[in-house]
Amino acid sequence: MLETLQPFFQQSDQMKIWLTQVFIVVFATVSVNFVLMRVIDIAEKLVDKTESLWDDALLEAARIPVRLFVWTIGITFAVDILDNVTETAAFGYLPQVRSIAYIVILSMFFTRFISFAEHNIVDPERMSKPMDQTTARALAKLLRMSVMITAGLIILQELGYSVSGVLAFGGIGGIAIGFAAKDLLANFFGGMMIYLDKPFVVGDWVRSPDRQIEGTVEDIGWRLTRIRTFDKRPLYIPNSMFASIVVENPSRMSNRRIFENLGVRYSDGHLMKAICDDVRAMLKSHPDIDQQQTIIVHFNRYGESHLEFMLYAFTKTSEWVPFHAVKEDVLLKVMQIIEGHGAEFAFPTRTLHIAADGHPDEAAILQKITEERRP
Repeated sequence: MLETLQPFFQQSDQMKIWLTQVFIVVFATVSVNFVLMRVIDIAEKLVDKTESLWDDALLEAARIPVRLFVWTIGITFAVDILDNVTETAAFGYLPQVRSIAYIVILSMFFTRFISFAEHNIVDPERMSKPMDQTTARALAKLLRMSVMITAGLIILQELGYSVSGVLAFGGIGGIAIGFAAKDLLANFFGGMMIYLDKPFVVGDWVRSPDRQIEGTVEDIGWRLTRIRTFDKRPLYIPNSMFASIVVENPSRMSNRRIFENLGVRYSDGHLMKAICDDVRAMLKSHPDIDQQQTIIVHFNRYGESHLEFMLYAFTKTSEWVPFHAVKEDVLLKVMQIIEGHGAEFAFPTRTLHIAADGHPDEAAILQKITEERRP
């Protein structure tokens, strides 16, 4: 029996033997690949019970590289068998191809691991204090870039190129490249400054009084920042622009301000103090008004056709929609206070006074026009 099988374990140019050897190698590769995938599935079910952020990222990152690694080993064994029975010159490059494949697979594993780890550290379901997306994304991009550059240099060394020569060329040619791609470099360093200074992060609402820019930050890349406007249009802004414009970040407001100038009729002037006192008391007892901030309700000025008082306060919420709900409630209560005192808001009116004595054509006509406008 052993004598019968012994030729299949040795190199041979007989078609029946080497075809059988290739079939066995391919079958073994498929079988090992299947077993390893099932082992990874079982391991993932086990690590789901742990609180570690790295074990599931490690297993998920290894799924495709392990499969490629097994197939690379199997294919190279099969090619070795074919190399012994054929005289193809291309098979002479097999050692280099195999080494480059291992480098690519290893770099793929590290980049996938970095990506999955980035997802885990910003997930609030995985961490009690997740890292902000902008910082995590910047670190992940730098690490992935480092892995790819290192892999590229190792591949060049494997192909017989001098890494020191490549680096020297990069130093000499860097000046020319810098002049040719100065805008690209300006955007790159602009992106670095955004990541370091953090004037805004992904998800923030930003606007610029210098440009027609307003919307929600969706992505901060190395060259462009993508902002989604409130009418759902994407804006792609070069990062270098943020070094020369003023950027306002309303998302970081601690409070939102209610600032209104309201006017009542001149005939209700004797009620102004009582109205201001009641409005001030209402604001100081309102549950959604921040009592630690400035609250001002005072008679402000004599208008052309109305008496004006100022309402100035800050809401506890800084969110846009809840703020307007609070502001609506405050203004409705102001309206109730004014109506409760029997006063009215000023609105445009015109009064005409005509003398009662004398002839109509000789009577002195006095016209007094009072215009009461809303602020």
